[in-house]
Amino acid sequence: MKFIVSTSTLLKQLQAVNGASSSSTVLPILENFLFEIHDGILTISATDLQTSMTTSLPVESKEEGKVAVPAKILMETLKTLPDQPIAFTIDNQTFAIEISAGDGKYKLSGENGEDFPKIPTVENASSVNLPASVLSEAITKTLFAVSGDELRPAMTGVFCQLSPQYITFVSTDAHKLVRYRRMDASSESAASFILPKKALNLLKSSLPSEDVNVSVEYNNTSAFFRFGNINLICRLIDERYPDYEAVIPKNNPNVLTLERALFLNSLRRVVIFANKTTHQVRLKISGSELNISSEDIDFANEAHERLSCQYEGDDMEIGFNAKFLIEMLNNLNGEEVNLEMSTPNRAGLLVPQTNNDKEDVLMLVMPVMLNTYA
Repeated sequence: MKFIVSTSTLLKQLQAVNGASSSSTVLPILENFLFEIHDGILTISATDLQTSMTTSLPVESKEEGKVAVPAKILMETLKTLPDQPIAFTIDNQTFAIEISAGDGKYKLSGENGEDFPKIPTVENASSVNLPASVLSEAITKTLFAVSGDELRPAMTGVFCQLSPQYITFVSTDAHKLVRYRRMDASSESAASFILPKKALNLLKSSLPSEDVNVSVEYNNTSAFFRFGNINLICRLIDERYPDYEAVIPKNNPNVLTLERALFLNSLRRVVIFANKTTHQVRLKISGSELNISSEDIDFANEAHERLSCQYEGDDMEIGFNAKFLIEMLNNLNGEEVNLEMSTPNRAGLLVPQTNNDKEDVLMLVMPVMLNTYA
């Protein structure tokens, strides 16, 4: 089997799917790309058995066949080569691969493509189309709040709820929660599923900057994303997602309105002086004044800042993990944000002061118990 392709074109496609491959000691073949040639089209596949990606590109070849190519050595070689035609010659019996590029010849051993795990297809699937920008924004807004706790597998992914009115994306790690809703995207039928974190990270990095349509197909076990020449298929997390609506407090009479960038920078400075384990900051609100403070008793560090704000409600003092607030403010848009609260021991809600008519963003953060010392 022989084919010729440009180094830069091949490298670009390999980089697009490389994240799906796995350094598995149980199945060493997962450290390879699967190359399949059919009618002058090279299809490249990578998988870790949970998530698979394929891409295709035209090459110069009159032959057909398949071979598993070691991913790491091939990528490292291509990165160092200038943009030029590169020829692959594969021995159909031994699967030895010879690469010719300019004055260089490189040999490596491949494996039988038939031994590569079969890339799954989605059967009996329902489908929905989403603009790449909507999907990208949803992943950005929710992924940071996903849990890393393998003992609670449902929370290690993003919960997607499709409905004829809108599409909702939810993530939580029990300390913070994000509900991101798109009014400009909907599905004919109602459905819900949990997408794993790795697949969403891969999806985010490979979505094109131009706003193409992404076809999303799903059934009870898998989801399949298709855009351009890239296909990504992932196994869904087969768990029941917690009832997130029950956690969101409905009555929050105390509303603090702040300039987002000002609040964010203040927290970034104050958290430097906070306890390195809890990252606790204290918000003390009275009238139109917000005092942000932190201290680390072990090192006698403390910080205090005063911000003017708009506030409706009773004077209150509440503690939060500043790292969580910083992450949330980083992922919110808009000039001003509202922090809506009821009591110091109940969750606070962080929302943009003006949600636009296309999206509705709500971020919830649990408070931390304030130490009694003043």
